[in-house]
Amino acid sequence: MTHFGGAPYCLTGGAIDPPRATAERGGVSTYLWIAAGGALGSVARYGCSSLIAGWFGETFPLGTLIINVLGSFVIGLFAGLTGPDGRLMVSGDIRQFVMVGICGGYTTFSSFSYQTLTLAQDGQYARAGVNVVASVVLCLLAVWLGFVGAAAVNAVRGS
Repeated sequence: MTHFGGAPYCLTGGAIDPPRATAERGGVSTYLWIAAGGALGSVARYGCSSLIAGWFGETFPLGTLIINVLGSFVIGLFAGLTGPDGRLMVSGDIRQFVMVGICGGYTTFSSFSYQTLTLAQDGQYARAGVNVVASVVLCLLAVWLGFVGAAAVNAVRGS
């Protein structure tokens, strides 16, 4: 559960009525959608991370940083487009597929944590600090930009 605009909000869409929130869990199909999205996100993360490491080397976890920023943008954009005021109407399963499955499999907080710890253990405290600050600031900025982009699309009337 997250909070958007001050109201409790569930990833499946819409404000939560707390007494019903635990009773309305997804069925088996929801778990299958999430699993499929997670598989796609994980494979995409591996491919993108390998590509970035090949281009820029592995002395700084740039691949993880880029993946987390892009994933933050995507989840912000999709949440904004498919939320209560969004232009796209999607089922709860599709919302879970993208936001929990794909974005959850694609973004890499555990990798970020491990790589930051490794940098610190190697005595590269400045790099570890830059990774923490850059990841937090850029990912928050990216999720905000995703919401701004969604708001711009949602504001367009017509088509």
